[in-house]
Amino acid sequence: MTQPPPLTDTDVRAALDAMHRETATTGRRPSVLGLAQRLGLPNTTLRRRFPEICAELTPGHTTPAASPATDVATIRNLRRDNARLRRDNHNLTANLEVAIANIQQLTLEVHQLREALEHARNVTRLPRPPR
Repeated sequence: MTQPPPLTDTDVRAALDAMHRETATTGRRPSVLGLAQRLGLPNTTLRRRFPEICAELTPGHTTPAASPATDVATIRNLRRDNARLRRDNHNLTANLEVAIANIQQLTLEVHQLREALEHARNVTRLPRPPR
């Protein structure tokens, strides 16, 4: 049984570049596990043999940051959206509780009205045969 030729840094970078190009179509960020699968290597082997490339793919590794003004504006917008979503969620939860209570009340009223109708029409229930 012959071993495949060892991978070089160039081979791994080429596979990583291909994954970066696919990001535009798939929307998925490249990962160490995905790169390892593409190269036919176990995840730990890839991490051991190419630690600098794997470090580029870890979530803590970032590309150059945007300007601080953009970050502050983005964070402010996200916080405002989050607060609005929390309010909406709270309102929807309250409306759902009211709707559940109304359905329960209507169910009880329907049951009482059916009993009153049966009593007014002098309905006698026949026993049902066992199943």
